[in-house]
Amino acid sequence: MSVQPIIDVMNKMCTMHESLLALSRTKSEFLKEGDAEGLQKLLPKENQHVRAIEKLEQERIKLTDQWFAQHAEGEPEKTLTNILKHLRNDKEKDDLKGVYEKFVIILADLKQQEQLNRELTRQSLQFVELSLDMLQPSAKSLNYGKEKGSRQNTQTRSIFDSKA
Repeated sequence: MSVQPIIDVMNKMCTMHESLLALSRTKSEFLKEGDAEGLQKLLPKENQHVRAIEKLEQERIKLTDQWFAQHAEGEPEKTLTNILKHLRNDKEKDDLKGVYEKFVIILADLKQQEQLNRELTRQSLQFVELSLDMLQPSAKSLNYGKEKGSRQNTQTRSIFDSKA
């Protein structure tokens, strides 16, 4: 078995992750603008991408297992790095290394973008919570006057000087 099917699946995964990264950037804009409707329309598309990526990942695992069964039976860890160690064909090795490096860069960008989205979401929720707190009075603020039954001997002072 050639390593080419693994390279092909990895290229498809890169394409799907790039598309997911574009959706994530769009999500950031919706979060910044407070566009809840746009965000609601975007989330199903994002879920479709995630499901497609999961299928591609399962296919990659299956192909990797098959490759190791034929070329490196005793290898304990079935990783792309170990495939690169066992490859003899320089073209396949360069192709696999190239798609692997591209994939790692895309994943790093996606992770950074999703961290930004998480922070924007957290800030939006804090704003909503603050707004709700301002609209709903607390139990302490329902009693505007002095407490009943308490005797205070403090004089109330006016802010105006009445002797002047």
